Amino acid sequence: MEVRCRRLEGKVAVVTASTQGIGLAIAERLGLEGAAAVVSSRKQRNVEEAVEGLKAKGIAAVGVVCHVSDARQRRNLIDTAAKNFGHIDILVSNAAANPTVDGILEMKEAVLDKLWDINVKASILLLQDAASHLRKGSSVIIISSIGGYNPNKGLAMYCVTKTALFCLTKALAAPGFVPTRFASFLTTNETIRKDVIDRTPLKRLGSVEDMAAAAAFLASDDASFITAETIVVAGGMQSRL
Repeated sequence: MEVRCRRLEGKVAVVTASTQGIGLAIAERLGLEGAAAVVSSRKQRNVEEAVEGLKAKGIAAVGVVCHVSDARQRRNLIDTAAKNFGHIDILVSNAAANPTVDGILEMKEAVLDKLWDINVKASILLLQDAASHLRKGSSVIIISSIGGYNPNKGLAMYCVTKTALFCLTKALAAPGFVPTRFASFLTTNETIRKDVIDRTPLKRLGSVEDMAAAAAFLASDDASFITAETIVVAGGMQSRL
């Protein structure tokens, strides 16, 4: 993996289910851009191998055994990150499960519980565990699936949980405006401006630089697998019904 920029110097990233596949690739990319990486998975051997591989590439990395549905292990993951690095800047909830291809009407309750616990509930509890360690300007990334948009019969309930993650992300996100001359009738109105900022966890409006950064990303090789998509850069702003 060739990385030409170091945008994440001094930052700390915690990534769940990150000793193989997508999770490991995310941890590696964040690390190559300068972040310290805290990786995890259910098996100690996998954790050790992942940490060894990341360190071999010059990445500051530590690893923790963590099944995300286990409260004690989940808290230990966050506590280990805080103990080693003092804070968390990037939290990536990547862990997921799909233990069956049964249809929704045939699925056993225990399987439904597992899908909910790992794919949705664990993301919420992970964020709760990490909240006090997240610094101002931190990023929370929740990995979902295209199946959340287009359910597959053999993965129907899995897809339902991935759709739920879209709503979770929106529920956590902040509304916001970008103050420009075009939008000045909104952003110069102190009542509207204060209302927007009060409803924004980031406590700020957007900026033209935020828009430019998104455009630069979409024009870069990092966005080479993004096409035919609608990208909303609005701080999570939702229309009021």
